[in-house]
Amino acid sequence: MSGTDSPWKVYTRLLGFARPYRGLLLLAGVGMLLEAGAGGAFAKLMESVVDETFIKRDEAKSLLLPAYIVGLFVIRGVAGYITDMGMGKAARSIARDFRVEVLGKYLRLPGLRFDTEPVPSMLVRLGSDSDQVAQAAVDAMKVMIQQSLQVVAMLAVMLYTSWQVTIAILLMAPPLAWMMDRVAKRYRRISHRIQESGAEMMQAADQTLSNQQEVKIYGAQRTELKRYAGLADTNLKLAMKVEATRSISSAMVQLMGAVGLALLLFFAGREAMAGRLTAGGFVSLMVSMMAIIPALKQLTNVQNMLQRGVASAQRLFTVLDADDEQDHGTRPLERAKGVIEFRDITARYPGQSRPALKGINFTARPGTVTAIVGRSGSGKSTLIKLIPRFYEAESGQILLDGHPLQDYRLADLRRQIALVGQQVMLFDGTVAANVAYGELQGAQAGAMEEAVRGANAMEFVSELPEGLHAPIGHKGGRLSGGQRQRLAIARAMLKDAPILILDEATAALDNESERLVQNALQKLMPDRTTLVIAHRLSTIEHADQVLVLDQGHLVEQGTHGELLARGGLYAHLYQMQFREGEAG
Repeated sequence: MSGTDSPWKVYTRLLGFARPYRGLLLLAGVGMLLEAGAGGAFAKLMESVVDETFIKRDEAKSLLLPAYIVGLFVIRGVAGYITDMGMGKAARSIARDFRVEVLGKYLRLPGLRFDTEPVPSMLVRLGSDSDQVAQAAVDAMKVMIQQSLQVVAMLAVMLYTSWQVTIAILLMAPPLAWMMDRVAKRYRRISHRIQESGAEMMQAADQTLSNQQEVKIYGAQRTELKRYAGLADTNLKLAMKVEATRSISSAMVQLMGAVGLALLLFFAGREAMAGRLTAGGFVSLMVSMMAIIPALKQLTNVQNMLQRGVASAQRLFTVLDADDEQDHGTRPLERAKGVIEFRDITARYPGQSRPALKGINFTARPGTVTAIVGRSGSGKSTLIKLIPRFYEAESGQILLDGHPLQDYRLADLRRQIALVGQQVMLFDGTVAANVAYGELQGAQAGAMEEAVRGANAMEFVSELPEGLHAPIGHKGGRLSGGQRQRLAIARAMLKDAPILILDEATAALDNESERLVQNALQKLMPDRTTLVIAHRLSTIEHADQVLVLDQGHLVEQGTHGELLARGGLYAHLYQMQFREGEAG
């Protein structure tokens, strides 16, 4: 969906999400009809109240009429409850559906999407955008239908009572419709900007709070607060523009209502003098007119909710309409041998003139360790991310067991890979739930314990009050960096995949933690095809081959000893780290 799609096209697509809740909406519609009918009946009843009670002084009818009024308001109350519950359940259900569908879509999008859209922006779409969409799809529709039915019912009463007076008052309709159209366009324009502003605020707050230690150490509290305050001021100005638009439009509706009342008095007076309108008829017209004015005011105010929701829907539809990861493979793959071959691979990030990788050729075989080294920005992480197809190569081929990666289904391909990164993914659950994660959930307790023991994690897990069933906190916050890393290794051991990718798995650890993690990794590596991004070159001295990258090019390839003897870039990097180690 393009951002230029008309609001009506967006809204009609939005209503498609309400289709599963047609029964609830139909019930709510019946409630609204009853509510409007009861309101119209009350307005018409006022004619009898005035004429029969105060003018004709009919005692029998004067006793019945109050009972009719109570009965009408009981009907109206029950109908209102049915409407609110039906519409409310539908609206909240649509918000739930949107959240689930958008999160599912994000999980199907290519890795590049996560490089271009920050996570806080994704959270805004899952949070406030989904709520706004539910309001637009159902809550706004409720107000529009409810108040429109109210207006129609009251107009019917007015036409029945005196069509001459009603037609004279309807001359106000065209200027009112023109004004509401202008208000709608302004709301839509501002709503887009408010949503973007909200995402920027969340992103700024996320960066500041996530990095609160650096902010405090470098005394940047005032700078960060000033930046956030600037974004908040922009958001406030946009919000005030919405409030001003709403206030002015409401005032204009009320002014037009006052003019309408004045016209009502003028024309009703003429009809009364001509003997065509009774006092009761005038009161009925007046009550109907007084009910129409707040209904029109609410119809004007609903523009804000509707336009904000349409703006949110456009943002959500851009996610839902994005292309999924390409997954056209059909070749079956139970368990790979693990022979990985890069043939003249070139990869480029969108919008970048220089490729991230250029002409990469190498083969990694089962039972061997391939280390990937190079300066920061040389393309190491990009190369690794091509294997699970988080990124796609621009040209060349990557083969697994002699067949291009694209020949296999994505799920089958990724089932062959275990990943241990520098940033360990843990969630707020137990040790066991984090080790037996995803497709590993059905693992036997014995296999899980063996994996935890093999990862050198049992020493700290056994000390936790509930052992394997102990909660580890948000993102594993109750554990140290080394402990988190060992749980990630336990997860990889339990997966028992033929390909193991280690992305600087020990870069951020102290010496003792690094020793424990390295020992665990030694148990994990045998008989697998292991690829290691190495930060500390001393940890890859026993690698079967070392690939040295520089600015996206594979500049050297060989064993640790061969590359040192060659005296090239690898030897230079190694000597620099060796000196740093001695200095430390």
